[in-house]
Amino acid sequence: MIDASSRRLHRAFLDRTLAKEEWDHRAHLTVCWVTLDDRTPEAALGELRAAIRAYNEATGVANTATGGYHETITRYFVGAGAALRAPTIEHVLADDRCRRTAPFDHWSRELLLSTDARLNWRAPDVAPLPWGDPFTDRPSAHAPPQPA
Repeated sequence: MIDASSRRLHRAFLDRTLAKEEWDHRAHLTVCWVTLDDRTPEAALGELRAAIRAYNEATGVANTATGGYHETITRYFVGAGAALRAPTIEHVLADDRCRRTAPFDHWSRELLLSTDARLNWRAPDVAPLPWGDPFTDRPSAHAPPQPA
């Protein structure tokens, strides 16, 4: 069940009244967790794409090839949140898959910080995502093939 504090933060984010300095990793995860509560990963990702871009613009952060919204990182955390299905935000924050640096367990720094990965989904180049790809129901690109 989503707690009142998380719902308030989510609402402030959507209304673009959340202070820019409050838009930290915890806030990103909270918004993702609340968004996933009653949506499929695909629907949550679509909503978050639009909402993060709009929030960035409202707080003076340009969505460019070098800053603002990051497709691969956003998709990573939506996938992690969908796989986790945590009952509380504390569970999300405590899970190793939701560490701020967790994407680097799967992507090289060079690829993850590239313009291409910011603008488009790029499959991991270091290690497969343990949850596969919740957006396609297929294993992640580097996962071994599943037996038939």
